[in-house]
Amino acid sequence: QVQLVESGGGLVQPGGSLRLSCAASGLIFSIHTMGWYRQAPGSQRELVARITSGGSTNYADSVKGRFTISRDNAKNTVYLQMNSLKPEDTAVYSCNAQFGFFDYWGQGTQVTVST
Repeated sequence: QVQLVESGGGLVQPGGSLRLSCAASGLIFSIHTMGWYRQAPGSQRELVARITSGGSTNYADSVKGRFTISRDNAKNTVYLQMNSLKPEDTAVYSCNAQFGFFDYWGQGTQVTVST
């Protein structure tokens, strides 16, 4: 059974930083493209960042230069380092693993950027 478990969310002030982690089990982690998505209230889910099995990355324009995605295949974990956070980054952040027709999701972790 595939499981993706996110952690690291919370409340942070504008300009602050958080690091999200997503621990995967039940799949061959190294061959999957891993992604972070977010959904704010009243909005559609959007891609934040993605990293392929080969380490190529892409980011939403709104987070370029502030967020960094990385993966540790030895730990079956993908990370999202978020710096210079803004109130508009407030959302539920979810981890995704994709390989071919296989597509898995975590339950999400809340990130709130507020004073």
